[in-house]
Amino acid sequence: MDTSRALELRLSGPPTPDDVGRLCALLDAAEPTAVVCEIGGLAPAGLAAVDALARLKLTARRRGHHLRFEGAGPELRALLRLTGLSETLGL
Repeated sequence: MDTSRALELRLSGPPTPDDVGRLCALLDAAEPTAVVCEIGGLAPAGLAAVDALARLKLTARRRGHHLRFEGAGPELRALLRLTGLSETLGL
């Protein structure tokens, strides 16, 4: 997949269900492509963040996108390992 024309997303602050819904709708509407999601500003590292990343990954996979997360901090990485989702989300 050509990553030079990747769709770029950014998550920062505590994710709200509306924020995640809008991003999922954007992925639903886009043609299959590479997607890079910057999550360095995603705080706090809580279950809402884990839920948001899992929903984005599922939506991307369902629509044929190749989603890559970048910039995860140590707290978020630890929480994803604890929940068993670090490999599934590619972190």
